[in-house]
Amino acid sequence: MKKLTSALLISLVLTGYVQAADKHYLTLQDTADSVQLLPPPPAFDSVAFQADKAAYEQGKYLRNTPRGTQAYSDADSSADNVTKNFSTPFGFEITAQNTPAIYELIATMKEDAGDYATKSAKEKYNRIRPFAFFHEPTCRPDDESKLAKNGSYPSGHTAIGWSIALVLAEINPTRQNEILKRGFELGQSRVICGYHWQSDVDAARVVSSAVVARLHNNPQFVSQLAKAKEEIAKLRQNAK
Repeated sequence: MKKLTSALLISLVLTGYVQAADKHYLTLQDTADSVQLLPPPPAFDSVAFQADKAAYEQGKYLRNTPRGTQAYSDADSSADNVTKNFSTPFGFEITAQNTPAIYELIATMKEDAGDYATKSAKEKYNRIRPFAFFHEPTCRPDDESKLAKNGSYPSGHTAIGWSIALVLAEINPTRQNEILKRGFELGQSRVICGYHWQSDVDAARVVSSAVVARLHNNPQFVSQLAKAKEEIAKLRQNAK
């Protein structure tokens, strides 16, 4: 096959025939190994697994409530939806147009936690997800076929939400309580939807915290973080 010209490749990306490469600050080798960092997921005959099952049942009761509606929306981990979810607690609308430095920071770092940080444990344990274990539907059935093939432990969506919450709380510390609360909720939404066990979510917060610590030693991340802090300072000044 002939090599694609740059113009043709760009055209194919824009039309959806070729997917653009995910952005990252870290390499997989840079990222903490979740197999070494975490204990194995709870055994089926353990007390911890009984707690997981109880949390699953509790989550099901919330699906037909406003909290369940929020959990459905939280399942979309795209950069645009994640920034939308954090805009209210952050205190400013986060978009590529309004806050380009902050948006670029989030869009680039999110898969460092969601993909790289969870990869080794997901592959090693290949833990069955709650909806597959119970043979029951989730709050968002259109995602089930893809997720059923992907290990449950730890939760990638939770890792994305919690890592972003930690960074946004650093950028705008006056709103840290609201930001961290929303980040916590993003993880619990995975339990409500039936995509993850509670222990998957708890473990994801550990690995994503490790990612954020490692990111602070990455020059590109540190540079973009500084730009994000300058941006929020200007936003505050203009809001006066």
